[in-house]
Amino acid sequence: MPLYKTIKSNSYTSIFVWKIEESFDELFKNTPLTNKSEKRLLSMKSELHQRGFLSVRHLLKEAGYTDFDLYYTENGKPHLKDGKHISITHSFTFSALIISDVEVGIDIEKNREKIKIIQHKFVNFERGFIHQDDDYIEQLTVIWGAKESLYKIYPHGGLTFKNDIDINSFQIADKKTTGFIKVKDWDKNYEIRFEQIDGFTLVYALDPSKND
Repeated sequence: MPLYKTIKSNSYTSIFVWKIEESFDELFKNTPLTNKSEKRLLSMKSELHQRGFLSVRHLLKEAGYTDFDLYYTENGKPHLKDGKHISITHSFTFSALIISDVEVGIDIEKNREKIKIIQHKFVNFERGFIHQDDDYIEQLTVIWGAKESLYKIYPHGGLTFKNDIDINSFQIADKKTTGFIKVKDWDKNYEIRFEQIDGFTLVYALDPSKND
């Protein structure tokens, strides 16, 4: 399947979403990879992960880049050589990336019952506003995705979802909220946006400091 969806969050931020329906061979064909990326791809034991990896390279192409424009720092954070900020995610049959002039993070997660079992690992402050109604799983998935997105923004690593990142009150219908990383020397609030896509929750975080 070609590009599934494009979201223009503002004049300097774009999100690209791919629904992974192609085989490994279809995705691999005519996809330029650096030697490092090809080694990484072939070392993956799961074909699902391989297809996710390759679909991200197709998203890069949709955004006007190739694998050769992408590099990773020692902590695994992706960067673009032209200086723009990028964040990448894939889960099961979807992948997505976000490119912006400001700090950004993105996450896509399948909505699953399992998240209710592990919520104690990442829900803390948010316990005050979430409620067990029909969209309970979606609420928890937004919180997880928002915290994952903020974790990807923070450059130093070592954050815990439960104690170092808070997401402010929201309802699923809002499609937006705010969140912040509460560690020393990093007092920043971020805009959080989210939406439902075919049983998955897409969440992304933006530094709101730049005016559109």
